[in-house]
Amino acid sequence: MTYCVGMRLDAGLVFLADSRTNAGVDQVGTFRKLNVFENPGDRMMVMMTAGNLSISQSIRQLLNDFVGASGYTIWTAPNMHEAVRIMGEAVRAVHEREAAALQQFGIDFNVAIIFGGQIRGERCRLFQVYSAGNFIESHDENTYFQIGESKYGKPIIDRVVTPASSLDEAAKCALISMDSTLKSNISVGLPLDLLVYETGTLAVTRFVKIDEKNEYFRMIRSTWGQQLRSIFEGIEAPRWETMQTNAAQPVRAALPETIAPAGAPAVLQTVQQQFSNKQQ
Repeated sequence: MTYCVGMRLDAGLVFLADSRTNAGVDQVGTFRKLNVFENPGDRMMVMMTAGNLSISQSIRQLLNDFVGASGYTIWTAPNMHEAVRIMGEAVRAVHEREAAALQQFGIDFNVAIIFGGQIRGERCRLFQVYSAGNFIESHDENTYFQIGESKYGKPIIDRVVTPASSLDEAAKCALISMDSTLKSNISVGLPLDLLVYETGTLAVTRFVKIDEKNEYFRMIRSTWGQQLRSIFEGIEAPRWETMQTNAAQPVRAALPETIAPAGAPAVLQTVQQQFSNKQQ
């Protein structure tokens, strides 16, 4: 499996991908899932993939020279929307070529792509591409996309990142999101590829490959865990006497008559009263 996240901000774009692939607990490999298509001064585009690795690699290889129905390639597309349309066509071309053969072996055509960047003359844009080659675009109401094991790292992004976030803040949030995923899911793993793109540069200026020796990421992992524990300990424990404002009861299964003691209701009432007195 994998985890990738891409963010579109007023200041630019942030991309983060892990490199773990596995086909079982004892078949673990490292394959980089972040690819850059760059013509400095003209365009800078990033593709991150999740799903079947052979399908992802086939799409990546085909895309480099693929000519879309419009006659453009990703290197000549006049805007990012046309570039992602070409990517969608490439996805469908690989599907047409390989899906039937894969199906014979019980393998679904499964791929998810985050594609974003900037072409000279327009703003930064970010898209998510699906297995059918269709896609959606990020807007201010939804500033990021995730693919792969997304659920563990989603809450922190939802609470922190907005279009006005700085690139450094977004990068920090993406790394915390990744750390939460690494902590909870063994199918996501180091090293990580982190690319931060500033609007208008039209070239890669900030990229880092992060492994277990990276001091900043080690600090993130340690500090985030400590801060979470500190915040948790600072939150007041439940006060049952104020929470129980009505006579609500759980849904109870009826005791069979063969084992139900005659005084069961009275015993339950006594226990509840004792607990109530203890809380007071």
